[in-house]
Amino acid sequence: MFKFTAKALACALSLSIAGMAQAAEPITIKFAHVVAEHTPKGQGALLFKKLVDERMDGKVTVQVYPNSSLFGDGKEMEALLLGDVQIIAPSLAKFEHYTKQIQIFDLPFLFDDINAVDRFQQSPEGKALLTSMESKGITGLGYWHNGMKQLSANKKLVEPKDARGLKFRVQASAVLDEQFKALRAAPRKMSFAEVYQGLQTGVVNGAENPYSNIYSQKMHEVQKFITETDHGVLDYMVITNTKFWEGLPEDIRSELTAILAEVTVEVNKQAEALNQKDKQRILDAGTTEIVTLTPEQREEWREAMRPVWKKFEGEIGADLIKAAEAANQAN
Repeated sequence: MFKFTAKALACALSLSIAGMAQAAEPITIKFAHVVAEHTPKGQGALLFKKLVDERMDGKVTVQVYPNSSLFGDGKEMEALLLGDVQIIAPSLAKFEHYTKQIQIFDLPFLFDDINAVDRFQQSPEGKALLTSMESKGITGLGYWHNGMKQLSANKKLVEPKDARGLKFRVQASAVLDEQFKALRAAPRKMSFAEVYQGLQTGVVNGAENPYSNIYSQKMHEVQKFITETDHGVLDYMVITNTKFWEGLPEDIRSELTAILAEVTVEVNKQAEALNQKDKQRILDAGTTEIVTLTPEQREEWREAMRPVWKKFEGEIGADLIKAAEAANQAN
């Protein structure tokens, strides 16, 4: 009887120790993205990892995979939904298959500048978009700025008609397709990692990117001109798998939320500074001429693309477009 009891106690103790060891194992968060580490998104992912390491006492470990090193542009969303990665930060253009309302961020010349984008994203309407895909298994955790998009090409683009017939790389977005079709240009879907080669070989003649993406991917080496249009925003939504997020202990989730909020403020603060720095680096390289539009010329581009707003008004919602336009006016 004693031997049985001792054996039972030993077994129970062994199981208890194993259970404690298992409970002590950190929660692993794989954060994958497709851009270089020194871009705003790349820096944001590293800062998130750093703050988690400093503040969460080993309860959570973050592994960062930059530059499509884990999953490429076309696979990262599927990987998130399958649970192969826990956090990604795709550009806002990637969400049209999950909610048509997110297409608002692709409408050309809707926002006057990055401050207007920020005001809209912090509005009730902007925040509501973060939770609009939970039925599809996606929870938005915040918006990260990359910057306003500029048009690059091997032809000088001053008037809308200058873009006619050119092939522009676009993300997989119906709005961005129509944006270039409105200019009588040809949109070509291409993953981000392939853009440099596409421009180099002439598969595409131009692209649209913030300065930080142009510089980090060396696109200025294969593009003679950049027209500073500020015609759209290339921002990201930091997202997680809803089931994974809701399955976290409440204290862990709360702490991660607070850290992400802090990182978001820092990313958005640094993004514009980095874009201006990379703009200067492009100028210093001497490979590319940057064309500055007058207010009248920019308005001509805006009018050429305005029909795109009307085309997607039914899917996005007239009230949401109105709220975004209102963000152009500072409070």
